Amino acid sequence: MLRLGWFSTGSGKGSLGLMNIIQECIITGHLDAKIEFVFCNREFGEGIGSDEFLNQVLDYDIPLVSLSSKKFTVGNGGGQFSRHRLAFDREVISLLEKYRPDICVMAGYMLIAGSEFNRHYRIINLHPSPIYGPTGTWQEVIWKLIENQAVESGAYIHIVTDELDHGPVISYFSFPIVGQDFEPMWEMINRDTTTQSETLQYDYSQLFSLIREQGLIREKPLLLETIRALADGRITISDDNLVHSNGATGAVCMNEEIEKLMNTKDI
Repeated sequence: MLRLGWFSTGSGKGSLGLMNIIQECIITGHLDAKIEFVFCNREFGEGIGSDEFLNQVLDYDIPLVSLSSKKFTVGNGGGQFSRHRLAFDREVISLLEKYRPDICVMAGYMLIAGSEFNRHYRIINLHPSPIYGPTGTWQEVIWKLIENQAVESGAYIHIVTDELDHGPVISYFSFPIVGQDFEPMWEMINRDTTTQSETLQYDYSQLFSLIREQGLIREKPLLLETIRALADGRITISDDNLVHSNGATGAVCMNEEIEKLMNTKDI
């Protein structure tokens, strides 16, 4: 059984959905794993989304550990969180001392982990961007894709290292953001570039929402299938390197597996 630690800010539906799909598959016996704990850097009362997330953790009866990064920063003199990152990470490590996860998952965790934290845990992270970029939050990534008139989006799971979002990639998916449902929106944007800004902003928001929607429905099966591969021993992580049981090398493209799962009721 694969022992998981789970790190999330829990601020939105995406974070909640990722935890739900893993825990539901564990409960139904479709995933040989256990979430040993959930750590959240928000406490109750800091956001509607995170409150929903925290309540769901409790409903699952998973050990919950919370430490507000916002309150920690204010209580230690304020300023930028980066000034307090090392102290915060050390406090988190102390709070989680009794747990021994095999792998820790960052799914919607909005803090950057420091070097000491990365050395203490073996961590994988879901990053909502094609493997070749752009970087940033999921919102920033989508806007950059639109601005660059990209032809595809995607997401990947990587080993967390000190190089932000650039650790070795374990698995990924990609999907086109041109053709079919997307093409009319691109045409509207190209048509309205010289019209009123309100119209163009609406066109952008429609395309933004569709890209986000299509990415979200694929992120859950990507995380599920990656954790399943780790739990089954098909992929192992050794000193920040991937080892495949079949002798393959490099990251695994999971487009085919994800499309199959999207056509079932398993996600």
